Amino acid sequence: MKHHIGRIVFACILLALGISEMFVMHRYPAYFFPWYRVFSRKYMSLLAWLTSFTQYSVWDVGALCLVVLLVICIIYCIRKKKGFLRLFSNTLLVVSLLAFSALQGWLGNHYAPKLAEELSLEVTEYSVDELYETTDYYYRKAAEYAPLIERDADGHARVQDLRELAVLAGRSYLSLAEDYPVFAGSSVPVKRFTLIGEYLLYNGIIGMFMPVTGESSVPANVPPIPMAYTMCHEAAHRLGIASEQEANFCAFLACIYHTDARFLYSGYYSAFGYCFSSLYQADPERAAELYHKYDEEIGYLLIQQDRRDTNEAYKKYESPLKEISDNINDTYLKTFSQESGIRSYGEVTDYLIAWYISIREN
Repeated sequence: MKHHIGRIVFACILLALGISEMFVMHRYPAYFFPWYRVFSRKYMSLLAWLTSFTQYSVWDVGALCLVVLLVICIIYCIRKKKGFLRLFSNTLLVVSLLAFSALQGWLGNHYAPKLAEELSLEVTEYSVDELYETTDYYYRKAAEYAPLIERDADGHARVQDLRELAVLAGRSYLSLAEDYPVFAGSSVPVKRFTLIGEYLLYNGIIGMFMPVTGESSVPANVPPIPMAYTMCHEAAHRLGIASEQEANFCAFLACIYHTDARFLYSGYYSAFGYCFSSLYQADPERAAELYHKYDEEIGYLLIQQDRRDTNEAYKKYESPLKEISDNINDTYLKTFSQESGIRSYGEVTDYLIAWYISIREN
């Protein structure tokens, strides 16, 4: 009995300490950064290395095994009519240890200073004209690389070798880190989900980072054009970039610093997509005019084809689960001070405009 109570008390102390630390980090981030992010990158690098023995994610299999074990234990306790306190104490201890690991090792990155400060990038409010100019720039850059993508006779992008992309994506921040030390960290390959990839797609989730195991993972059936960008997004989280807006921008940088045309195109294609969406919300007529401005040129027609193909691929996974998943993700992001919730994914436009203006002026 004493052992069970002791485990419960210890588990509660761990949870209380972790939550208290998050509160203090939120209130006084200057005392924790940049050393916390440096620690987090090293800790995630260690976990990523330990779980890199397979190209498939470990955590989803591990989570399933723990659930199955829990169900078996519950059935055993019911049949024997004893052992409930032991089961509860052990379960609470495991949950608290995993939660404490995530809290200590990564979740605090949500309270890090803005990435723009570390990149010396000035992000402010922008005019519709600047948004239009930026969107046009990324459209033209994407059109340069669109013809370099392997395609079938009808112009549809072929599915790429997932393992090859995963290795390249894992290393995608190495050259970027030479200019920006904030990107130094693990370069092990990004993974594919072992069990839940298809399920996540039905939830509208195309990638996930798990701080308990340091694994950046994507479903195997993410459409071919955004796949490289998505992998780089999840790899950014492994480097301590918790903000979805900033992870999107990091993925863009990782792609355009790459030498592989698939990454270059995926980066500029995604940047155009985000900026075009923002432009369409601000001025639908100008957005439509820009979209068809270069309709006589093959690169732009291929971009339009890729957008149609990508949308069709995602339509196959439309389901009521997406709304539930969005609500959960929205709550999670707001809990960790991303006030825009899931809308923060699209706020990368501000960073993309700032980046374009910085290279235009240099």
